[in-house]
Amino acid sequence: MATFAAIDLGAQSGRVAVGRFDGERLSISEVHRFPNVPVRTRNTLNWDILRLYQDATDGLRAAAREAGRVDSVAADSWAVDFGLLDQNGRLLQNPVHYRDDRRARAVGGVLAEVPARDLYERTGIQLIPINTVFELGAMAAERDPALEAAETLLLIPDLMHYWLCGARTSELTNATTTQCFDPRTGTWAVDVLERLDVPTRLLPDVLQPGTKLERLSDRVADDTRLGGAVVVAVATHDTASAVAAVPFRRPSSAFISAGTWSLVGLEVQQPVISDASFAANLTNEGGVGSTFRLLRNVTGLWLLHECRRAWALEGDDYSFDQLVALAKEAPALRSLIEPNDPAFSEQGDMPARVRAFCAHTGQPEPLEPGAVVRCILESLALKHAQTIEVLASVTGTVPEEIHLVGGGSRNELLCRWTAGAAGVPVLAGPEEATLLGNFLVQAMSLGELASIDDGREIVRTSFAPTIYEPQDTAAWREARERFVRAVALPTLEVRA
Repeated sequence: MATFAAIDLGAQSGRVAVGRFDGERLSISEVHRFPNVPVRTRNTLNWDILRLYQDATDGLRAAAREAGRVDSVAADSWAVDFGLLDQNGRLLQNPVHYRDDRRARAVGGVLAEVPARDLYERTGIQLIPINTVFELGAMAAERDPALEAAETLLLIPDLMHYWLCGARTSELTNATTTQCFDPRTGTWAVDVLERLDVPTRLLPDVLQPGTKLERLSDRVADDTRLGGAVVVAVATHDTASAVAAVPFRRPSSAFISAGTWSLVGLEVQQPVISDASFAANLTNEGGVGSTFRLLRNVTGLWLLHECRRAWALEGDDYSFDQLVALAKEAPALRSLIEPNDPAFSEQGDMPARVRAFCAHTGQPEPLEPGAVVRCILESLALKHAQTIEVLASVTGTVPEEIHLVGGGSRNELLCRWTAGAAGVPVLAGPEEATLLGNFLVQAMSLGELASIDDGREIVRTSFAPTIYEPQDTAAWREARERFVRAVALPTLEVRA
């Protein structure tokens, strides 16, 4: 029985889980869960990374109590954010949060040095303000002393691995998200960073997913009681891990990894970098087994998290189940928003922003919580469908079904309405795709599985999906036409 521990860090929370593989089936036991709460000091929004590391090691101790013995450990997390180490390996400052507004302000300056089409040609990554290249560009333009003092840049899971075992490396699937990496050559786009005056000495070696790093350091092994477990660089971008566990029934199937973000895409064998993919703002991110994820980011269930937070501040502490029940009773397809509008990109009073967007686009304002939630979920379903249409137009591949994985697969309304909006079946689950993908790549690294195809077969036999067939297709077709008209109007800047 091979036994693994996974540290899975999401933008809202983190957890540690134990995976067991008996050669035929893979099981998961979550042993520790903890919040991930960013901290704003003066004008900067940061991740509380030391708190996250402490929570992760607390989770590893729980894994030792649960499993007794663990063969390997691996971390995955959200993309693009990083820590900087000095020459002695000390963290210089808390990593900056991708929603910090300095990054968005830096976009124009970066593109003045490296035009958007050139940047896309070199990196194949969608133009989106959260990308690492814009944070680095801002630091270089401001002559940030942390950049000058730094010796190594480590993305969030790579930083966790460094603290666990001492390895200073970067893993491919996360490196590709930075817009600092050339997917054709498989190397950092050094010349791009040099044009921005970013010191390229910071860039570590890039490893393939499944590479064994080192054993836990003696201090960590003693602290966690995990002995000689080896640290594995899995597909460290959480979406890459999630897609690794998608049990595709057809090679043309689309996937949606639905959580804080909805990552909507296709798995392809080569990066797709063309005028058409640039115009569509599609991204090419590395995957397991020499694959690429051709996708687009859609602002996802973070919109509901922010609504819940706003309502809680007003004294109404709704659970997700309560909000879904309220949404089910609200009028259908009444008001729609563009989830990716900049008005929704930062923390704030999200219900007020939803109402303002609807008023700006000539639609009824959703006033009650159920109406707000229904507006968000229906809009996400329509954005999913629109994005899949864009992918089909660029690649010529028309998906016959959609695999929706991650936490969003629990949301019956999101799954059902995505099927209706897209007009194809949605196969929901596994919910724990990210953990499963993490464990599958650990199993491959230890020789327990020969390939990711073998791993997906394990998922297929271990976790049956819930299938949602498209319904009310005429109503959804009409809604898609209204959605296109609404999102075509000029952007409304909302600071609520």
